[in-house]
Amino acid sequence: MTRLLLFTGKGGVGKTTLAAATAAGLAARGYKTLVVSTDPAHSLGDAFGKRLGREPSDVDTRLHGAQVDSRGLVDDIWQDLRGKLRGALAGAGVDALDAEELSVLPGVDELLALTEVQRLAEAGRWDVVVVDCGPTAETLRLLALPEAVSGYLDKVFGWQLTLTGSRAVVKSVRELAAHVTALRELLTDPAVTTVRLVLTPERVVVAEARRTLSSLALRGIRVDGLIANRLMPAPGVWRGAAASWMRTRRRSQDRVLGELTWELSRVEFRAEEPVGLPALREIATELYGETDPLTGNGSDVAPLLTVTEVDGGYRLRLALPLERDADLDLARVDDDLAVTVDGFRRLVALPESLRPCVITGAESDADGLVVSLTKPGEDA
Repeated sequence: MTRLLLFTGKGGVGKTTLAAATAAGLAARGYKTLVVSTDPAHSLGDAFGKRLGREPSDVDTRLHGAQVDSRGLVDDIWQDLRGKLRGALAGAGVDALDAEELSVLPGVDELLALTEVQRLAEAGRWDVVVVDCGPTAETLRLLALPEAVSGYLDKVFGWQLTLTGSRAVVKSVRELAAHVTALRELLTDPAVTTVRLVLTPERVVVAEARRTLSSLALRGIRVDGLIANRLMPAPGVWRGAAASWMRTRRRSQDRVLGELTWELSRVEFRAEEPVGLPALREIATELYGETDPLTGNGSDVAPLLTVTEVDGGYRLRLALPLERDADLDLARVDDDLAVTVDGFRRLVALPESLRPCVITGAESDADGLVVSLTKPGEDA
């Protein structure tokens, strides 16, 4: 099965360059590789010094590239289904204005961008598809869409479509729902899809990276590598009047990275912008050395949920890297535990043995969040 590597990070950290470099490194090792961008900035082609279009084109031996045009996909694919839904809802007695609003699927352009990545991955032409995603905020919204859209289709269209009598529309919506479910399964399959998170050694960027790790863990998406980009070169190469400034800057960067418990790959800052295959292969060598770029760097986030039985109840651990000032909320919703971290919410299905239990406490440590649950009839 084709592997998916998703690259993301705060805007300006160099994720496009590192995605392109990784793709070049994979192709050099013999993998048939496609690198594709869903970033609206359309800068992937600039990294190669080559114009890329919607369909994959040759970049080098065993290496192809493409730029997803999400707006074009909306025009080509979504408008037909939207028209069917609008007509069906109006035929069921829904006011024309309401039907128009109900047929506007939230985030459809981003959803179709993911759909296009899935189509390319399932074409069977490549061993690896490397995806240059947008900045982290857009990526998190993108990766949340399959789950959100699935719920949207159930809640908004489910009861309406039973009234329409239109088999074609019901079939279309059910096919869309099934596709969204398959897309979600693809993204959360740790054997297929992994994320590489790119950061620069700055406190603001690292803080966002922590929040991103928590959000990805909540969505069940595996992170297999963290890359610290644009480090100042090692002190031995510094000369001239700027040497003092460069030493100070490097010490500051080392302090920031020294506070982290993650395994990090590191890439040094370059005097010239790395454009073209030779420069990208040089970065791939620095980044991965002799190791296979598919293996990551040992930064895997632990399974989201683990349970340990204790006297009178259970301890449920959620592997969420949390900032000290993280905005955290826990609540029970039927048989689920609703976890909200910095505005990102996830319903975590509780194991059957825990569903009758009562939440009696929660605490966080370096590895995440621990929730205490008491068995029915036990003293809290």
